[in-house]
Amino acid sequence: MVLSTLRNSEFTIFVNQVAGITVKHNPNILHLAKPFEKLNLLLPEMAKIKAHEQGSVLSNKLHDLDYERDLLLNAIMAQVKTLSKLNLPSLKPHTTVLNNFFDKHGHDIANATYNAETKRIEDLLADYENTSDVKSAFAGLNIDILINQLKVVNKDFADLFMQRNEAEAAAEKVNTRAIRLKTERVFIDFLNAIEYCSTEYEELDYTPLCNELNDLITYYKTQLKARITRRNTGKDISVEPAIEK
Repeated sequence: MVLSTLRNSEFTIFVNQVAGITVKHNPNILHLAKPFEKLNLLLPEMAKIKAHEQGSVLSNKLHDLDYERDLLLNAIMAQVKTLSKLNLPSLKPHTTVLNNFFDKHGHDIANATYNAETKRIEDLLADYENTSDVKSAFAGLNIDILINQLKVVNKDFADLFMQRNEAEAAAEKVNTRAIRLKTERVFIDFLNAIEYCSTEYEELDYTPLCNELNDLITYYKTQLKARITRRNTGKDISVEPAIEK
């Protein structure tokens, strides 16, 4: 099994699963206490990788929320621009108000940095809430649902941005590569210890432990093989969830 092909999230799950399986079969009785202890001592390091990955997950969610609010902003402005071209007297007052509204707040909000965009949208929404003719114009053009959704998404983004920053501040700087390489070596040593002890202590039954570990490894091998197949057929795998059993 090529452990290096596992994602960080999968790798931490795998190591914890191996530890859980081993505990069930009493490593002390099987003379595996020392090699297992070396693996067990690395579990806190696995927790560091997990915390690091959590920060990455939050960053991905932030990116998605930012993309959504950009879509909403651009959709609103495009709709107003399109309706402005129609020769309909009932729409003209509304499109005039909203064109002036976006001239005031800027048509480039979606191009701003994370914090700048959040603040500019908040200012735009406050103006919308406090200006009756602007609010009426949105309703008159039937696009008030879009600006209401923009309000929801922008708040979700602001809340998640704070959460991500707090998580990053609390998280220890982690050298995930070094931790993984060390853990892979210890894991291989652990497997070698099982093989050695199973021949050295013939009176003990190592089969149940070996069967469970082999089943687990086979499961991951199957998932990794399927991933390679999806990659080779050109399917996007970047958003797939981590392997879990």
